[in-house]
Amino acid sequence: MAKLELMSPAGSLESVYAAARAGADAIYFGGGDFNARRNAKNFTNEELETAIKYLRIRGKHSYITVNTLLTDRELKELYGFLKFLNEAGASAVIVQDLAVAKMIHTAFPDMPMHASTQLTVHNLAGALQMKELGFSRVVLSRELPLSEIKYITENCGIETEVFVHGALCMCYSGQCYFSGLVGGRSGNRGLCAQPCRMQYGVGNGKTKAVLSLKDLCLAEQLNELIKAGVACAKIEGRMKRPEYTAYVTNVYRKAIDSGKMPTREEMDKLKTLFSRDGFTQGYFNDKKGSDMFGMREEGDPKKLKAIYKEAQALYAGEEDSTIPVDAYVYAHSGDKIRISMKTHDGYAYECYGMVPEKANHRPTGSEEIVNSLKKTGGTVFYMADVKVDMEYGLKIPLSAINAMRRQALDALTAQRKIQQSRRELEWHPGYMRTNSKEKPKYVFSYTRTEQITRKAMMARPEYIYIPLSECYNNIQAFKKFRELGQKIAVVMNRIMYDREWPEIKKQLEAVKEAGIDSVVCTNVGHPYLLKDMGFELRGDFGLNVFNSQTMKQFRSLGVNCQTLSFELNFAQIRDISKCCESELIVYGRLPLMITENCAIKNRTGQCSCKDGYGEITDKTGRTFPILREEGCRNTIYNSDMLFWGDKKAQYSNIGITYARLNFTTEDDVECDKVIGAYLHDEPYMPERMTRGLYQRGVE
Repeated sequence: MAKLELMSPAGSLESVYAAARAGADAIYFGGGDFNARRNAKNFTNEELETAIKYLRIRGKHSYITVNTLLTDRELKELYGFLKFLNEAGASAVIVQDLAVAKMIHTAFPDMPMHASTQLTVHNLAGALQMKELGFSRVVLSRELPLSEIKYITENCGIETEVFVHGALCMCYSGQCYFSGLVGGRSGNRGLCAQPCRMQYGVGNGKTKAVLSLKDLCLAEQLNELIKAGVACAKIEGRMKRPEYTAYVTNVYRKAIDSGKMPTREEMDKLKTLFSRDGFTQGYFNDKKGSDMFGMREEGDPKKLKAIYKEAQALYAGEEDSTIPVDAYVYAHSGDKIRISMKTHDGYAYECYGMVPEKANHRPTGSEEIVNSLKKTGGTVFYMADVKVDMEYGLKIPLSAINAMRRQALDALTAQRKIQQSRRELEWHPGYMRTNSKEKPKYVFSYTRTEQITRKAMMARPEYIYIPLSECYNNIQAFKKFRELGQKIAVVMNRIMYDREWPEIKKQLEAVKEAGIDSVVCTNVGHPYLLKDMGFELRGDFGLNVFNSQTMKQFRSLGVNCQTLSFELNFAQIRDISKCCESELIVYGRLPLMITENCAIKNRTGQCSCKDGYGEITDKTGRTFPILREEGCRNTIYNSDMLFWGDKKAQYSNIGITYARLNFTTEDDVECDKVIGAYLHDEPYMPERMTRGLYQRGVE
C-alpha cells in the first residue's frame, strides 16, 4: 500500500520551516500574482528559491500554486515565472487555467503539473481528461464522498489529492462568481472577498449563516483515504499563522504514521486553534445537512496562547534529521580508508582518508567507527545502516573518521541543492485571428419549457438551450421544435457524480434519438465523456475560458463553440484570438454559486425540490434567487439582471459569434419582453439591472 503524502500550506518562509519540521512531506505556496491567494503575503522569487532548495535538501516536495485565470496579456508575463520555477526545481506546479497547462506541457515538459481543485474535477471523466492533458495529479472537489473518491482513484491512472483539513467553500471551487460579480474581486483570480461568510436574511426578519460551512477535519478518517489509494492529503490554510500550520501538520503526521486517530485532547486543540462552530465530515460521509454550517468564533485566548507555544516547540531549536543514509567503511593496511555513503533516494558520495597504521596498544574497534559515523546532529541526515569492513589490529584516529563523515555529508547536501537539468523548449502562442465583423446571432437559454413562447420561436434564434433533464421530460415538445428546423442544444449538469451517469446517459440517448444532436459542456470532463456519442459540443461559462490559449485547448478537445467568461471585460474579449465560434451572455441573472449543500433546505428546514425556488437577502436588501439543480443541488443567482438591450453596439463589435439571452426566473411574458428589446428594439428595462463586469472587469 502506497504511503499517503501529507501536504501543508505556507504563506511565508517561516511557515515553510514550520510545516517541514512538523512532519509535512510536501508544502504548497505561491508567488507573484498568479495564485489563488493574491491577497496573502506571497513569496518573492528569492524566497521561492530558498524554500524550494530547503525542501529538496530534506527530501520534501515543493508545489507552487499558479492557479488563477489569466488574460492573454498576463500569459506573456507568466512565461518568465514558469521558466524560473523550472530552473529552480519546483516539484510540481498547481494549475487551474488550461492555457497555463498548455504552456508548461509545451515549453517545460519535465515540470510536473497538478490539476487544481478550481478545475472542478469531481468525476472519473474529469480525471481522465486531466491525464490526457498531461497532468500527473488531480486535486478532487472537496464535496466528494468517499465512495466517489475511491472510484475515481482506482480508475483514473494518475494520482489523486484530497483536502483533509481547513475551510470549506459553499460553492464548488472554480465555479464561484459571487465575489467577482458583487464586489469586483474574483475568486478565480485569487482575490475572493468571502461573501459566503456573511449572514443572510431568510424571512421573518431573521438572518442566518446559510452559506458558511464549518471547517473540514478528516483526521479520524485518514485510514479510509489510505485504503482508497489516495496519494496526498492536503491541509488548507496559506493565510494562517506558522503555529497553526505546525500544530495541524503534527497531528496529521502522527495519525498517518501510527494508523491511530488523534486523541480527544488533540481534537479539542484543533478546534481551539481554528474552527467554525466545530468541524464537519458531512461531504466525506455523504451526509449533507444544516449541521455542516457554522460561523467563526474566537478561541479562548489563554488556551490559544498555550497551543501556539506548543506549536512553536515543534519547529524551534535543532532540526530533526529526516534523510536516511547507508554507509560503508573500508579500512585495510596499505590502503587509504574509504567511506561510501548513499541516501535512500539515490544520492551517493565516496571519500578517501589516511592510510591506517598498525596499533601499538589497543586497536580501534568497529563499534567506535559506527558510533562516530552516527554523529550526524545538525544535518538533515541520519545513519540507517553502517557496514564496516576493517582489518583487525589497526589504529584509526576517530578525528579522521569524523572529518570524513563531515566531508561526505557536506557533499551529499551540496548534491541535493542542485536541481537536475530540465528541458526548456520554445513557446509560441500562435497568430492572432482577426475578429469577425458580422453582428452576433442570438441564442436563447431557458430553464423551463413553459418559458418558450410563440414569439421566441418566431424570432428564430440560432440555438435554444435547455437543461438535459427538462428536455428529456418534455421530449415530444422539443422533438417538434427540432422538426420545425429549430436547433436545440441540451445543457449538461455542471455537477455530475459517477453514480449519476447511467441516468444521464439514458437521457442523452433519448434526446439524440429525438433529433437533438448538440450538447452544451459545462465541466472540463464533459468533452471526454461525450467524445464518442456523436454530439456537436458547445462550451458553457463553467469552463472558465479567459484567454485565447484556453479556447484552443477546448477546441482541440472537440468543442466547436465556446462561451467566454463573464468576468472578462469587453476589451479583454476583443483581445481573444477566436479559433472557433464564440458566445457571450448578454442578458439574464448570472450564476453566483453552484452548491452541493441545499441552501434552500438550510434556509427553511424543508426540502423544496418540487418548488425548485428560494431566495436569500443580504444586508443591503438585495435578494438572490436560488434555483434547484439535479441531485438536490442549488444555483444561487445574482439579484440584478444583466442587461445590454439598450446598448447592443457595445457587444456587437468585439468578435463574438453569438449573444446569449439567459432566462432563469422570468415567466413567459417577461421572456417575450426581453426578446423584443434585444431583437426588435422594443422598449423594456428590468426592474433591477446591472452591466455586469463587461465595462469594469475584475481584479
